[in-house]
Amino acid sequence: MTLPDTDSAERRRPLVVAIDGPAASGKSSTAKWVASELGFRHVDSGALYRAATAAALRAEPDPRRWTEDGVLAAAAIVTLVPGERSFEARLEGAPAEEELRGSAVTSAVSLVAKMPRVRAWVNDRVRAAAEGHAVVVDGRDMGTAVFPKARVKIFLVADPWERAKRRLLQRFERLPTEAEIAEETDALVRRDAKDEAQTQRASEAVLIDTTYLTQREQVERIVALARSVMR
Repeated sequence: MTLPDTDSAERRRPLVVAIDGPAASGKSSTAKWVASELGFRHVDSGALYRAATAAALRAEPDPRRWTEDGVLAAAAIVTLVPGERSFEARLEGAPAEEELRGSAVTSAVSLVAKMPRVRAWVNDRVRAAAEGHAVVVDGRDMGTAVFPKARVKIFLVADPWERAKRRLLQRFERLPTEAEIAEETDALVRRDAKDEAQTQRASEAVLIDTTYLTQREQVERIVALARSVMR
């Protein structure tokens, strides 16, 4: 397993660990844990897409009426606030995690993520958050468009059934039924098709199939890779 070579100037920059992968592959929770283990800050780009979507829904509840200009105008209420170990997306200065993770946002976020200027807006804010800080970032395009020179690039994958099961366990806080998993799997497969262009693997990214791994095992692998670069 090899990591991309970089020049000496890049090696002097604070380390960026970029984690990509399809929806519900565990990117955000794994990235947060990795950041904690390394003592880095966590930047969740997906939270910015969700925040922009939530802002657009506040301005216009019908996504069929949305335009790129309208979404960007609505997103003016979004800020990314640094915390001790992570950056939090807020709406009008207030925490909005429940709203960002709600079903209305979830069903519309793919539409927003396809908008080129919204993607550029998100990417600019993620880069700004990482400026001067060692960070673990996750989301769309992290190892390709956002941090093409990141010294550690990871691409997480997992079987859709397993991804659906994990998502429902987190959502319900109980073991889901097979029928519930099947329904969620269908939704994830459709989401994958919508998001395919935004979830491309960087050629040098390390592929980690998490289907049969615990989250601790995922984290340990990524932390080991990061520490090997930091030596």
